Amino acid sequence: MLLCITTTHRPATDLGYLLHKHPERCQSFDLTFGAAHVFYPEATAERCTAALLLDVDPIGLVRRRQGPAGEGFSLQQYVNDRPYVASSFMSVAIARVFGSALAGRCDHHEELAAASLPLSVRLSVLPCRGGEALLRRLFEPLGYAVTAKHEPLDDQFPEWGKSRYFNVELQAESRLQDVLSHVYVLIPVLDDDKHYWVGEDEVKKLLRIGEPWLPAHPERELIVRRYLKHQGRLANEALLRLVAEESPVDERQEHAEAEEEAVEVPLRLNEQRIEAVVAALQTYGAKTVVDLGCGEGKLLRRVLREKTIQRIVGMDVSFRALEIAKARLDLDRMAPKQRERIELIHGSLMYRDERLTGFDGATVVEVIEHLDPPRLAAFERVVFECAKPRIVIVTTPNVEYNVRFEDLPAGRFRHKDHRFEWTRAEFQQWAASIGDRFSYAAEFGAIGDEDLELGAATQMAVFSRLESAIP
Repeated sequence: MLLCITTTHRPATDLGYLLHKHPERCQSFDLTFGAAHVFYPEATAERCTAALLLDVDPIGLVRRRQGPAGEGFSLQQYVNDRPYVASSFMSVAIARVFGSALAGRCDHHEELAAASLPLSVRLSVLPCRGGEALLRRLFEPLGYAVTAKHEPLDDQFPEWGKSRYFNVELQAESRLQDVLSHVYVLIPVLDDDKHYWVGEDEVKKLLRIGEPWLPAHPERELIVRRYLKHQGRLANEALLRLVAEESPVDERQEHAEAEEEAVEVPLRLNEQRIEAVVAALQTYGAKTVVDLGCGEGKLLRRVLREKTIQRIVGMDVSFRALEIAKARLDLDRMAPKQRERIELIHGSLMYRDERLTGFDGATVVEVIEHLDPPRLAAFERVVFECAKPRIVIVTTPNVEYNVRFEDLPAGRFRHKDHRFEWTRAEFQQWAASIGDRFSYAAEFGAIGDEDLELGAATQMAVFSRLESAIP
């Protein structure tokens, strides 16, 4: 049972610092079910690979369970696939051997632990109950390029068909901590089994390790139920806590949004933004639209009035915002034909989501400035590389105009949760990079009264996919 982690970060041997395992040493660790060995098949400045080899002792494991008398003998306990496949044994080994890296700790190299690195993970052999389709549904939304080779039941007898085992390679630009947490949780989910008893502690462990990414994963419910071995009470508790832990953030966000509106209200910027976005959708003839980061549904309510738009989807990471949107749109009492046109979904702009594909237009209104700059790359791939709508409309504040807001202290952003605010030149430079990498052309517009020197309060880009990029 082998797990290999490779990086081409320079110097690549920094991987040793992150894993707290020296590339020039081979180390072994005793586990209750066998032994784990860590070694480096390659370790150069250009490329470094750390291997975790797990040697499961099925006989010793069964004997420890049975006791010295050997009661309860079953041949299946000795003859099975557990010593040869990636399973919950591998997850336990990751926590035991790479525990510091899994927790995001890197002594004296904190900046390295926080950095997104080019990483490749190879798993030999991974059982997948649900096949390659499920494998991709679990890892691709997290930003991985997935390569899966299906293993036959027997090379000499291909007529026996294919097995449920895959050799898998996962590639991503990510923090090592995130990669380890994904693998740790999803290996037993794909196997749909665990070798140990599952109780309340497993709920805490899942919430702790999965907290940064699990709440917004489109397969969240399946992950939780399989990880907790289909124990309904524990799974329901975990799902409820995932939702409940989001509420305090939502309340702060709601308060901050009120502050932002108070700054901009004299200019009626929110209304002008919505009308500018709807006008752009009409100009480009969009008939299906997804509003990414829809919040409380203000744009959705306006788009519903456009009879030419046949399908409307609003997505947000906040359950609370979606509940408010549902109430404000009055979905429960909406006429059936009107109700068929609109859908609210929970999701994150950080993870690839098949539900976002197939739309004419995507709107991203006052959203990107809430993302940490290092996470913009994930957003860009989700929207422009994976979803690939025909047009994408993005609005964001123009930081140059902030000096015109008398109640806004110098140097402060319009919203407490803004991670950045761009000048017009910075926004156009970012848009140009999107066009170069994903085959889109951008047209720019101003929202609000334009100052001859500073521009307008809000800037807008309409990205249209180039004909050469349309299959």
